[in-house]
Amino acid sequence: MSRLRSVLGLELPLLQAGMGGIAGPELCAAVSGAGAGGTLALYKEPPERVRELVRAVVASTSRPFGVNVIPEVAGPVLCRAQLSVALEELPGHAFVTSFGLPDAWVAHDVVRSGRALVIQVGTLHDAAAALRLGAGVLVLQGTEAGGHHLGELPAERLLYDVRARYPDAVLVVAGGVATGRDLVRVLARGADGAMAGTLFVPTVESAAHPHYKERVAEATADDTVVTTRFDIGWPRRPHRVLRNPVTGNDPRRPATFIATTLAGGRRLPVPRYSAAVPVAATVGRIEEMAMYCGRSCSRVTGQRPAAVVVEQFRRTYEAADPSRETTTEGGPWTSRSNR
Repeated sequence: MSRLRSVLGLELPLLQAGMGGIAGPELCAAVSGAGAGGTLALYKEPPERVRELVRAVVASTSRPFGVNVIPEVAGPVLCRAQLSVALEELPGHAFVTSFGLPDAWVAHDVVRSGRALVIQVGTLHDAAAALRLGAGVLVLQGTEAGGHHLGELPAERLLYDVRARYPDAVLVVAGGVATGRDLVRVLARGADGAMAGTLFVPTVESAAHPHYKERVAEATADDTVVTTRFDIGWPRRPHRVLRNPVTGNDPRRPATFIATTLAGGRRLPVPRYSAAVPVAATVGRIEEMAMYCGRSCSRVTGQRPAAVVVEQFRRTYEAADPSRETTTEGGPWTSRSNR
């Protein structure tokens, strides 16, 4: 049994990223039902909505799943309220993931509840801090990943550094994983599992806007770029997105409203350079919005049910031969399998 399975109870050592606006109950339940780790994004949801969302997942799957909080976006008051409600509703086999380091009280509440705490980090320093907070699993995010970045290192370089310092930690790689062979590769480098976000954006159950799904499915790695343009609502974090009319080096345009979206039952305006993603209910200039996408998009295909995506991932994982995975050219990676 892999160490990730022993901590989270997953059949497949794969976590779905808690993508705000995209990872709703349908996607979370479908991924978990297929044997991977589905994750429900709480993002900026109010507590009463959190209760509704968690209950929807519980009603749809009996398998382990997680909820994701983003402390630096939600803020301490909302984050604690979200977590308090979630812990009331989550079954005992569920887990909690935090994008970035949570406050000590967040970590304490999760650990005290008996549920596994998963913390996503981007530096060796933050990995150490997360372990001190009681994280049972560390997600090591590399710069290949789509979305907001927590560090400046490629995933496998960060994995090497953290594994060397903490040989017994349960480590999951985020960034560059979209197939079972990708998973075998990172296991051979010392990981216990992987997290994928881009892989699940085009799925049927994803709440992403249809145009966003199409762009991801058609994109190659070079169609993505790291920028700081989409900073309204989430400042000071570089992010990897699909190139679009506002990601170039042209002077910044006015942050006028370019779309409307539905949140909490209300239709809200979306300014240019908002961190918000285009979801199914978004209307307006979709192409100018933030479409987060990792470099693994080159290996992501068109819209399919999430269960089919997970099953295909499982088949390629089981068919791959870990003994064929050798050191990366020019990199000090140790061949190692945790299967």
